[in-house]
Amino acid sequence: MLKKKSFNISDLRREYTRDKLSKENLTAEPMNLFENWLKQAIELGISDPTAMCMATVDNLGIPYQRLVLLKSFTTNNIIFYTNLKSRKALQLLNNSNTSFNIFWSILERQVTIQGIAERLSLKEDKDYFYSRPKESQISVWVSHQSNTIPNRAYLEEKFLKMIEIYSKESVPFPNFWGGFRVNIQSVEFWQGRKYRLHDRFIYKIKKNNLWSITRLAP
Repeated sequence: MLKKKSFNISDLRREYTRDKLSKENLTAEPMNLFENWLKQAIELGISDPTAMCMATVDNLGIPYQRLVLLKSFTTNNIIFYTNLKSRKALQLLNNSNTSFNIFWSILERQVTIQGIAERLSLKEDKDYFYSRPKESQISVWVSHQSNTIPNRAYLEEKFLKMIEIYSKESVPFPNFWGGFRVNIQSVEFWQGRKYRLHDRFIYKIKKNNLWSITRLAP
């Protein structure tokens, strides 16, 4: 049984006073505002500014979350890469609906992106795979994501062996690895404000490929 702690986490709180978000600050398309916010996060030196908490569901509707890294984005989509036999990839192939949350604590901001995932082409997968450092290419072969392994030494031994094998030649492309393009359906921007009266705006894509913008209560 967990012993009672000497502190009360329900009393942990802070006021958000760094900035505000008004309708005048918004851009016509959400990813332009996202780009502005991301640039500010990078300029401030925030660790892992492209880290996104990604949600998927299994065939029973049970949700799962994990962090992935955003690798590129356009006006209408975002892209990330993963092992195609991982839990998240298999869940996406069964149910392509997904969402991502990016939180920049120092900026007191978060962005939530909801969309529908589709696989990238083999060319896109290969182009990105061979743009990565060789060590990262090899780690794809070493780690069969989500599979059970005996210990860490198992990974390290496989990694060192493959580093030696491919020290002077190209790493073969793994056909079990690739990317997903998530076609954006909505983007919500959250700016922390004092007294928990946060600013929230949500963009939703319409049939004519224009965006509707609505302010939400915090």
